[in-house]
Amino acid sequence: MLPEADAIFTIRDEEAFNAQALAVFRFQANHVAIYKRYIAYLGRNVSDVQHYTDIPFLPIEFFKTQEVIAEGQNPQITFTSSGTTGSVTSKHLVAHPSFYEQSYNQAFQRFYGDPSEMAILALLPSYQEREGSSLIYMVNDLISQSQVPESGYFLYDHQALFETLTTLKEKGIKTMLFGVTYALLDFIDAYPIEFPDLIVMETGGMKGRRRELIRTELHDLLRAGFGVSHVHSEYGMTELLSQAYAKQNGIFQTPPWMKVLMRDTNDPLTLLQNRQTGAINIIDLANTLSCAFIATQDLGKLHSDGQFEILGRFDHSDIRGCNLLVQ
Repeated sequence: MLPEADAIFTIRDEEAFNAQALAVFRFQANHVAIYKRYIAYLGRNVSDVQHYTDIPFLPIEFFKTQEVIAEGQNPQITFTSSGTTGSVTSKHLVAHPSFYEQSYNQAFQRFYGDPSEMAILALLPSYQEREGSSLIYMVNDLISQSQVPESGYFLYDHQALFETLTTLKEKGIKTMLFGVTYALLDFIDAYPIEFPDLIVMETGGMKGRRRELIRTELHDLLRAGFGVSHVHSEYGMTELLSQAYAKQNGIFQTPPWMKVLMRDTNDPLTLLQNRQTGAINIIDLANTLSCAFIATQDLGKLHSDGQFEILGRFDHSDIRGCNLLVQ
């Protein structure tokens, strides 16, 4: 039976999360072909899984070569990862975009409030210039919800962005600026500004345009360039329908229907119980009709309160998605 999306987005505690995770797992183990085959390959018995920590995680690489979608479902939209020419990109087949819309809208309001009451600005050239970006899909919607006329994209028009930020600062309007890392650095090189109340949301990614920086160095530059106390970060990827947010210091927090676990880098099937640094596994219950249990290529550190940090990527893994900073 297909789990109800409404139940997923009403999760409030660990017990409810476990119940919904098991319901999604049992559905996907029977109705998502590649996941079903993977579980059989591991020799796992679905009925033996009684807690979300026992659920097998599908390697994220399968999104490059397989159609990860529940049987009988037709994709209404396909999100694709960025990649260099000739590289194999991931594809996330989304049967119900409304699941994604519910996820990002509820998470955004939980962390930042009503988008209709704030200016949403975007400096995302590398995402805007290609098809299939889930980030652009989300930002488009947030901009459309904003009741502030200055909201919108700026691509490479840094002067227009500077003038808009100056106007919004003078008006005292709550403002968020989404920006890919290299574009934010390019902007402040030419137009440094003092806007202490601005929410700078870096989405990661040098895209080969600049040398990679450790997070502390990057955030120091952005804080100085925008005149802000903290830099915010978004952690998401093509294969997910939910995002985690960090309001400062690169410490990410997930919405209640998303959870990060750590696995042993030397044994991909073993979750870490005592050590809190390892490879990141993600449960994203908004992925009801694809796969909600994904073993990523990211390395991270899990805190006791469930918040986490990104420490980098595995060697030889593709550079793509959001928040690609190496600590």
